[in-house]
Amino acid sequence: MRTKHIQRQIFAAVVIASLSFPSVAAVYNNGSKTSTFDVTLKIIADCTIAASPLDFGQSQGVLATAITANSNLSVTCSNSTPYNIGLSAGTGTGSSGTTRYMSGTGANTGTVQYNLLQATGGAQWGNTQGTDTVGGTGTGNAQTLVVHGAIPAQATPAPDNYKSTVTATVYF
Repeated sequence: MRTKHIQRQIFAAVVIASLSFPSVAAVYNNGSKTSTFDVTLKIIADCTIAASPLDFGQSQGVLATAITANSNLSVTCSNSTPYNIGLSAGTGTGSSGTTRYMSGTGANTGTVQYNLLQATGGAQWGNTQGTDTVGGTGTGNAQTLVVHGAIPAQATPAPDNYKSTVTATVYF
């Protein structure tokens, strides 16, 4: 008797367990029909840009000789998208076009003239498309462009921290 009772309990547990789990798909042999559907994505012409700081040094004395330093821009554009990279004049007092200055801080009105070049000793890098920007074509991957900075020899202003904020723009 006890064995039959245990068998009934096991049978009930199996039935309940089988109802708790999804059933496996059955196999049918009466024919089939199909339908298709599209999977889509539209890629548009697009670019992103990132810039690294350009630091001419933190212990410069007299500006009797030229000082150079480099920085990088990273541009990523969709594959085959043409682009131009422009650099603003910056925020230094007196900056305009490709004439750039770093300004002193606080009450110091002194400035330090500097250049941003497309290549070492090359053309000025500005923000006028077709004139002084740097162009390329996107590959879908990040591309690195070097900004060549140069401070020409000049009268040395008062000791201070000098700064200008330049905006890098990708046109596409």
